Amino acid sequence: MQIPEYYNPVARDIAQALVDGFDKHYRLFRECNRGAKDLFESGDWQGVQKAVRDRIQFYDERVAETVARLHGEFHADLLDDEIWQQAKLYFIGLLANHKQPECAETFFNSVFTRILHRDYFNNDFIFIRPAISTEYIESDPPSYRSYYPAREGLRRALRRIVEDFGWRRPFTWLRRDIALLLRQAESFLEGGWPQPEANCQIQVLSSPFYRNKTAYVFGKVINGGAHYPFAVPVLHDALGGLYLDTLLLEPWRIGVLFSFSRAYFLVDMEVPSAYVQFLRGMLPGKTKAELYTMLGLQKQGKNTFYRDFIQHLKHSNDSFVIAPGIRGLVMLVFTLPSYPYVFKLIKDVFGGPKEVDRATVKAKYQLVKRHDRVGRLADTLEFSNVAFPKARFTEELLRELREQAPSMMEEGAEQVVIKHLYIERRLKPLNLYLMSCEPAEKARAVRDYGLAIKELAAANIFPGDMLFKNFGVTRYGRVIFYDYDEIEYLSDCYFRRIPEAPNPEMEMSGEVWYPVARNDVFPEEFGVFLLGDPEVRQVFLRHHRDLLSPEFWQLRQRRIRAGHIEDFYPYPEEMRFLNAYPRFYRRERAAWPRED
Repeated sequence: MQIPEYYNPVARDIAQALVDGFDKHYRLFRECNRGAKDLFESGDWQGVQKAVRDRIQFYDERVAETVARLHGEFHADLLDDEIWQQAKLYFIGLLANHKQPECAETFFNSVFTRILHRDYFNNDFIFIRPAISTEYIESDPPSYRSYYPAREGLRRALRRIVEDFGWRRPFTWLRRDIALLLRQAESFLEGGWPQPEANCQIQVLSSPFYRNKTAYVFGKVINGGAHYPFAVPVLHDALGGLYLDTLLLEPWRIGVLFSFSRAYFLVDMEVPSAYVQFLRGMLPGKTKAELYTMLGLQKQGKNTFYRDFIQHLKHSNDSFVIAPGIRGLVMLVFTLPSYPYVFKLIKDVFGGPKEVDRATVKAKYQLVKRHDRVGRLADTLEFSNVAFPKARFTEELLRELREQAPSMMEEGAEQVVIKHLYIERRLKPLNLYLMSCEPAEKARAVRDYGLAIKELAAANIFPGDMLFKNFGVTRYGRVIFYDYDEIEYLSDCYFRRIPEAPNPEMEMSGEVWYPVARNDVFPEEFGVFLLGDPEVRQVFLRHHRDLLSPEFWQLRQRRIRAGHIEDFYPYPEEMRFLNAYPRFYRRERAAWPRED
């Protein structure tokens, strides 16, 4: 794009400063992601978690740096509308051959909105719509590699796929793992491998995806008009080597790896849009916003989500309503029935005996953002100054906002602006689910509820308020925790047994006869609040009686303090090769077939 010479040189310099700021951010982002390979190979699992936590702050730090630079160098010109319009044109020109133009545009928006008032938020000044296409951006090396099993043999192609990732830590028994991978694929295909067509190939994303203790390989098999997506988790075994743990072939199972309740991946990408496009070909049910977010580009995911939301508003006509379920004491929650998300804002005055304030609640949500969510905590998108069409709000919702959170809203003739907002995937509250489901579903949900608490405990999270209303059920039937105002690190809690009453009168009085300090927890009390339903009580005690004793929690605390990090598998244990094929898994080496 040619910029006319008469444009203001100050605008050109502002545009260059913005590109410099973004390029520094993405350079540090890639360095962090590249470092995940060394962390994985050395088994530094705490280092992996720290990298994910630290990386979340990179974007805001670079935005703050760029804002400070602009104020320092161009302070007198930063409120000039014409300069910003010209700066945007220069900025577009500088992105003509950029590898991450969509992310750079989002960075421009972030800096601009820190400097100027939100009334300026329109497409003349920021990128409401993308200006640069992300199609066919070349990457070096290419974003995915292609292998041709008809030409070199299937087993040899699979071995080369694994070896091309360049892990220095050796595989314990790769020949066995490849044989089990083929067995799993044949079982999935039922009729066996189809005849290879002329275009038969395996396409694999060039970079592994690292999270927790696992490296994931993502790809797809193309044969004629058929496409078969796949994911292969790579782990460490007890012998210190690497191994392939399973093969995931169902798109919905692969999609679970990108769930909003999981930690973000560490993956090195020169062209992130190419990775998103490849993954959408595998997982058409996932939006660009979800994929960008799970690739660690949360701001790009958030920007894309907001564009999708505005588009949905223009093509729908239903009204925002108060979310179904028991009203919360801290958060006011509303939803748009045609849109699969809920909108949560912190009330001005909390109901009941809540001992938290607005800053504490925001800190709890930030804790969840930075922590490993182990598939049991709902991720949130945090927004400021979101404008909604007032005509789409029911009178009941407007009344609730005026009464419960007047400082959080600005009400005009046509718009309602929410000053601070969290957006989460909508789930069915567990209490409502248990009231309406069949007995078998009820038993499964109660068992998964207990598993959710145990997995959160293993990840050093204590929910605080464990009432069913604070948990939701996903479309796959998984129980997720989503109310964070009382969440604590498990290691900060004191799990105690209720001391014996000094006399029967005190025990029957209903008054507490023992001192209770902040963060004291008495697990014996859980049953009183949770297990009033006889069916729920029976299932819970059968599977999770140990949650009612302080010893369970104290043991978890000792493991956490010893630095132990648990294994979490985002797929059923029975799908792991060592469980699915135990006899074959233990075969002697000579019994496994060699490469073609």
